[in-house]
Amino acid sequence: MVVKTLKVTNKLGVHARPAGMIVDITGPAKSDVSIVFEGSKANAKSILNVMMLAIPFGSEVKFEVEGEDEELVVQKLEQLFHDNFNEEAG
Repeated sequence: MVVKTLKVTNKLGVHARPAGMIVDITGPAKSDVSIVFEGSKANAKSILNVMMLAIPFGSEVKFEVEGEDEELVVQKLEQLFHDNFNEEAG
């Protein structure tokens, strides 16, 4: 299992579009992917579950990835967060 903490640096936080981008990475993955925010854990392959966490700008989220492509999934998530979901940084 790979556990990775990432910081939300885009101004609007994880709203519908960034949640969709997360699911675009996690959905096709062979690994199980969970997202943890403020004590709540959700399936990161479900856009509704990700959006229900209501993750604002400046927050840290933890991804727990377990499976045969876990390293690749984490690498893609790191790049997505690094690029601020292709939005303006806060």
